[in-house]
Amino acid sequence: MLTEQRYEIILELLETRKSVTVTELKEILDTSESTVRRDITALDKMGRLTKVFGGAVSLENAVSAYEPTVAQKSDLNIEEKKKIARYAAGLIEPTDFVFLDAGTTTGYMLDYLENTRAAFVTNGVSHARMLAQRGVHVTLIGGELKSSTEAVVGAQAIELLRKYHFTKGFFGTNGITKEEGFTTPDVGEAQVKQTAVQQCQKSYILADSTKFGNISAVTFAPFSGSVILTEETVDGYKENERLIVCR
Repeated sequence: MLTEQRYEIILELLETRKSVTVTELKEILDTSESTVRRDITALDKMGRLTKVFGGAVSLENAVSAYEPTVAQKSDLNIEEKKKIARYAAGLIEPTDFVFLDAGTTTGYMLDYLENTRAAFVTNGVSHARMLAQRGVHVTLIGGELKSSTEAVVGAQAIELLRKYHFTKGFFGTNGITKEEGFTTPDVGEAQVKQTAVQQCQKSYILADSTKFGNISAVTFAPFSGSVILTEETVDGYKENERLIVCR
């Protein structure tokens, strides 16, 4: 098969799948792994795709390792986040034992919790402070404090989370795709999120519509494992029991 033919097949696959692995391309193109890697590198240099570890993604799904600060995120999509947060807060019942992830959208949930008797565990310093001020039973997990996002991360946090069994968990995310799942730029935060998700009977991802189609550096949960709460319909993502549009 000619080089240009391989290029065309790779780009066509990315147009439909948004991402593809070296192993998949090796089988589809019936060629060697080294040839596939050379093709991906060449197309990346041409600006036709984005090369990632183990394969490639379409340009619209380019991977980002950038992590905005809390202050930067607090000014983005405020009304959309509040709509999602209001719906999410309404899901909490008096008997729930809740994990509340650090982040701006989960933080807005606190504005809609009226005299809740639920108990909370969080890795968000500001979340813990606000809940405590309102007389809500809250535990702030210990560990290393990440200054840019005000989230507690690290081995100690993970070890503590493994001892808990949550009825519900509410999480933020930087990116969502069907292939890469829910992603975040920082490996430390990803490990905490991943552990907490695994300890939840039911987990909810709070994500405004701008997060769809984005990929950050680290996956913390698969696309099919949690319920997504967003504020409007998104092309390519059908509303169902796993994707709820908060109206």
